[in-house]
Amino acid sequence: MHHLTSKLIVYKNISNNSILYQLSKLFKQYETNDYNKEELINNIYIQINRLLNIATEYGFNKNLWHNYLSFLLATVENPFTLVSEKIGPQDGTVNQFAKNDFKIFKELFDYDFRNIEQDLNINCFSVIENYHAIIKKDQFYNKEVSLKIQELSENIENTKNTDELYAVVTNFYKKYGVGKFGLNRAFRISHNPDKEFLIPITSLDDVTLDDLIGYEIQKEQLINNTESFVNGNKANNVLLYGDAGTGKSTSIKAILNQYYLQGLRIIEIYKHEAKYLNKIISQIKNRNYRFVIYMDDLSFEESESEYKFLKALIEGGLETNPDNVLIYATSNRRHLIRETWDERRSDSDSGDMYRNDTIREKLSLVDRFGVTIGYYKPNVKEYFNIVKVLASKEPKINKTNEELEEGANVWLRTHGGPSGRTAQQYINYLLSND
Repeated sequence: MHHLTSKLIVYKNISNNSILYQLSKLFKQYETNDYNKEELINNIYIQINRLLNIATEYGFNKNLWHNYLSFLLATVENPFTLVSEKIGPQDGTVNQFAKNDFKIFKELFDYDFRNIEQDLNINCFSVIENYHAIIKKDQFYNKEVSLKIQELSENIENTKNTDELYAVVTNFYKKYGVGKFGLNRAFRISHNPDKEFLIPITSLDDVTLDDLIGYEIQKEQLINNTESFVNGNKANNVLLYGDAGTGKSTSIKAILNQYYLQGLRIIEIYKHEAKYLNKIISQIKNRNYRFVIYMDDLSFEESESEYKFLKALIEGGLETNPDNVLIYATSNRRHLIRETWDERRSDSDSGDMYRNDTIREKLSLVDRFGVTIGYYKPNVKEYFNIVKVLASKEPKINKTNEELEEGANVWLRTHGGPSGRTAQQYINYLLSND
């Protein structure tokens, strides 16, 4: 195995700490007969354990060795893979080097572990090549990545030569992209120094815009802006404002699901993380995706100054705002800033002759959003309609419209004002008491 991995060129930047390279070193010891048997077996088991951990995280199944090699091919970012995600199979001299590496990966896929197993009296490689994973719930592993990796693994298994493998992998890059931005839909900031700065959000709702009852004008505005964005045309930053529980956050999640396959990605940050906006931009500005930086429930108190980072980004003050980045924010406040009585005072005795300028600067933040979309609480009639539509999607609920209205009205009196959230909570109550 070592004689194979040492000849990689394009994929040379695979981490030396990867399972592939660590196993390669162990196999070199075996091939040169330079090892202590118990120590070698123990070190092999350590790498197998790492492989099982990855398999658990991504829900791999059947041939874990093939899944792992496919995972490497899908996630390693280098000039060849990054260009391939933009144009797919490519011409040029680099293909000679790439096909050299794909020939090596083909040999790694077909690697025969029987000799080392027999000599060391172990069977771990046979086990991982015929693995039957325990069925897990979607939220327990990264299903989104798992399905793509296993698809790639099966397609590579069916290739007969290097040219076919080259076509399979480069078409995968073109279809799905490469690395974490290619394989995942949404991301957040990690404050763990042992992890990357931006990490995937692996458990996402499969909500669609049709799941949000009503708000047709609002959804159309959001669709029009987002479609223009993903199609490479001019688009605006968007502020969704209005009452709690009306579907602002749901709309953002649904728009991601609708346009993910067209290259839309979302990075969710909180207002206290606004100081990292410049760092985020530096990591995504040259990628072949359209990124929405999503700030949920955005508002700023009197003493908070993080709004300046957001304002500077929108105006291009931190760094030239790239064409593949927009800000989508939701807020319960139309103007984002909570004004206090002190901020409204204008008398010179206040000790701050520039207070009015400060107020105007804060309130002007909303003007930096080219599209503002209002979400308002439904009236009682609209609320009843939402309940009926949601109930019609649940076969377990067998109530007449009159019974639904009566129950929804009682629920409303003890659970706040009418909203889509209140309606959904009532439906959940009916399902839990069925």
